[in-house]
Amino acid sequence: MLISSPRVIAIVNQKGGVGKTTTALNLGAAIAERGSPVLLIDLDPQANCTSGLGLDPRRARRTVYDLLAGEARVDEVAIATAVGDLWLVPSTSSLAGAEIELASQPHREGRLRQALGDLAGGFGYVLIDCPPSLGLLTLNGLVAATEMLVPLQCEFFALEGLAHLLETQQLVRMRLNQRLELGGIVMTQFDARTILAWEVLADVRSSYSDKLYGTLIPRNVRVSEASSHGQPVTMYDPLCRGSQAYRQLAEEVMST
Repeated sequence: MLISSPRVIAIVNQKGGVGKTTTALNLGAAIAERGSPVLLIDLDPQANCTSGLGLDPRRARRTVYDLLAGEARVDEVAIATAVGDLWLVPSTSSLAGAEIELASQPHREGRLRQALGDLAGGFGYVLIDCPPSLGLLTLNGLVAATEMLVPLQCEFFALEGLAHLLETQQLVRMRLNQRLELGGIVMTQFDARTILAWEVLADVRSSYSDKLYGTLIPRNVRVSEASSHGQPVTMYDPLCRGSQAYRQLAEEVMST
């Protein structure tokens, strides 16, 4: 079944270490596992999403850099992964210089959206793994997306960082992309043994109850091990708690 208008979701948080890339690749794998083709775009110069799927960023013939530079079409850059129905637009460390190069270019915030306009049919979802900043690369992700998914770590100042991100969302909506909505918030690295985790969860629920996914992504060593082996956790250890959580999150995302 060809799907002409995929859901385009930017997975974003300006803070690093919150499980953003882990969520992007494992959610993408879990959605693909349920039979909906996914295009995963690694927009982070660290290229962790690329290496986390077992691909060497240094050997990628074409990357998201070529896409933003207008030197390749998205269908020419996307490559199949070991996960059925999951395709990847890889990243590279050279993407770090793209913000400087794009700064003087016309329509610099809309390069990714323009590239996705050339996407052939067949994808149900496009997931964009944004870098941990609110620079030009993340802005391209937000302008291209119709919704944001925000991974939020259970720690102090989580709500403060979320508030800053939502301010950015409103600016993007007013000036560049009226379609951009907050699709949902997912709590990551949740440790049910700590009082802090439950306190942060309660705070987020009280402020954003209508946008908070019910799935709690637990701290799970198998998730970290999977990335180091170049596999999503759903493939590395299909029965572990991390796999079960990302499958549950995929079900929630797909049902909204």
